[in-house]
Amino acid sequence: MSAKYNELTPQEAFVILQKGTERPFTGEYDNFYQNGTFVCCQCNAPLYHSSSKFDAGCGWPAFDDEIQGAVKRVPDKDGRRVEIICQKCGGHLGHVFNGERLTAKNTRHCVNSLSIRFIAE
Repeated sequence: MSAKYNELTPQEAFVILQKGTERPFTGEYDNFYQNGTFVCCQCNAPLYHSSSKFDAGCGWPAFDDEIQGAVKRVPDKDGRRVEIICQKCGGHLGHVFNGERLTAKNTRHCVNSLSIRFIAE
């Protein structure tokens, strides 16, 4: 029996299934700061708490920590970056960068707004 996932818009499918990227500074959650949880757009798995979101000025939502066990890191096809995917469904979220010194945790999850949905606290 296969898992049942949310129906995706063509734009969401491009990002989540085809590992696309939305244009910077266009996503719904880039400049968004409310209390709650960000979940996977495809399977609703909780991924990030709003308390880990910060303004990296990169044009995409940035988080310096994920919910434990929610995000899987895999080498990107480009050989340089580390892709982040939903641990539950394998949907593409974005990329993770370390060593930029933007927060005390020294980590930036650069996430496409189209890959996530916000659930208010």
